[in-house]
Amino acid sequence: LWCDPLERFSVVSFVWGPGQKTPVHDHTVWGLIGMLRGAETATSYVREDGRLVAGGEALLIPGAVDAVSPRIGDIHAVANAVPDRASISIHVYGANIGAVARHVFDPQTGAPKPFVSGYSFALAPNLWDRSAEVRAALG
Repeated sequence: LWCDPLERFSVVSFVWGPGQKTPVHDHTVWGLIGMLRGAETATSYVREDGRLVAGGEALLIPGAVDAVSPRIGDIHAVANAVPDRASISIHVYGANIGAVARHVFDPQTGAPKPFVSGYSFALAPNLWDRSAEVRAALG
């Protein structure tokens, strides 16, 4: 939806289809997640002895706001909590989140794998999508 020209923050919308979920992932920057329509569950993870352990599960309903950051915990998995329709959330991140080198994690071993999310919007080009450039730099 928006990215600050200096990439200090970005605003994105997620439209979650029925049954849609993310892998366990991090953000490496601060973020605020606000639920607009529907509901989603966020399962947090913490590191214990090098492994990831599932922590609490939060249910976000319209009007609810959640926060992530490396300081308070930013490893989680998210899923649409509504089985038969889309859910919509608005996210504000402390960077151009589509161009941030982040990680997905094997939930059994805790092993990280780097990724760059990029952006997905088929109707218009995204002026802030530098994901290919960042992926290339990761090797």
